[in-house]
Amino acid sequence: MTLAAGRPYLAIPGPSVIPDRVLRAMHRGSPNIYEGPLIELVAGLMPDLRLVAGTTGHVAIYIGNGHAGWEAANANLFNRGDRALVLAVGQFGLSWANSARAMGVEVEVMDFGKSSPVDMGRVEAALRADTGHRIKAVLTTQVDTASSIKTDIPSLRAAMDAAGHPALLAVDCIASLGCDEFRMDDWGVDVMVSACQKGLMTPPGLAFVWFSEAARLRCGRSDLATPYWAWGPRAEPEEFWQLWDGTAPTSHLYGLREALDMIAEEGLPQVWARHHTLARTVWAAFDAWGAGNPAIAMNVADPAHRGWSVTAARLGAPHATRLRDWCEKQAGVTLGIGLGMAPSTDPAYHGFLRVGHMGHVNAHMTLGALAVMEAGMIALDIPHGEGALSAAVRVIGTGA
Repeated sequence: MTLAAGRPYLAIPGPSVIPDRVLRAMHRGSPNIYEGPLIELVAGLMPDLRLVAGTTGHVAIYIGNGHAGWEAANANLFNRGDRALVLAVGQFGLSWANSARAMGVEVEVMDFGKSSPVDMGRVEAALRADTGHRIKAVLTTQVDTASSIKTDIPSLRAAMDAAGHPALLAVDCIASLGCDEFRMDDWGVDVMVSACQKGLMTPPGLAFVWFSEAARLRCGRSDLATPYWAWGPRAEPEEFWQLWDGTAPTSHLYGLREALDMIAEEGLPQVWARHHTLARTVWAAFDAWGAGNPAIAMNVADPAHRGWSVTAARLGAPHATRLRDWCEKQAGVTLGIGLGMAPSTDPAYHGFLRVGHMGHVNAHMTLGALAVMEAGMIALDIPHGEGALSAAVRVIGTGA
């Protein structure tokens, strides 16, 4: 017998749960794309997108996913043959490096592995060694969606400044925007990439690139920026169609408007605090489960280096895959695969999973997912420690 009938819960690290308000806002016919309410709606989006990023700089919107955001950033940051330093702490740092390399950018990767944060001393040393200042930009993820490692962006900016290097700083916030604290201007970030399907609670389809005036001035003549990817006309259009290089993504824009309204109503600092508390709830459960079975552990040992939107963990093969299958088929809860931890053809692949806790998520959703996971461990005879749910409830109830 299955108990999965009813509303399912998608506890993967994106696409995240779409609020009913956003779905209702999107459920409408196509509007006039030449004048009227749509143009006014978009004009109001831009300051709110700057607010959620913590910047007074420019923002360009693209019809696409996070990979499209990478390509847009690459196309405007670099000329063919320019050099990038990519700091990788998981699958998505490596993927951004591959994206830039495929476009003709010379890429140097500093790979810190799948469970360790960026070593700022190594970064500073590498930049000091670049005496000819060939490195045009440093690229990194704030939170790598696969490993769940969080990079300390203010410390990275400090390391770059200590090296006296003029490289631009570009940050992928696809898995973290609207979940983890991020302050683009205060932290000295020149370019930031994100997408709408995670913390911004909108179905996949929009990518964003925020960029500083310094980045605009230094990157104004890229030979990679084709008419579609060039950020200039999108950020400062003479006509409405130039925002999209064609037809506007109308339904997504109405959904995004509603999502940004929800963030404003809650308050961005409160949104960050909610995500931090729910993340600690998940961590408390994993700590308890792992106390009774060393094979169960979170991917990132130090909480200071964990993202607030996703938790990557191991259960030992084949238990992670068994648990994911049970949770979805028997209880209607979908957990994320352990992306990038092992090839899908390797038996070890079945020992990893991820729990998403991003965007439109609250205490009962998080506690419910943890309860289902524990029920699955019991049903499947997966050894685990006791007291996980009590520990999770304690975080919710006391903030401890």
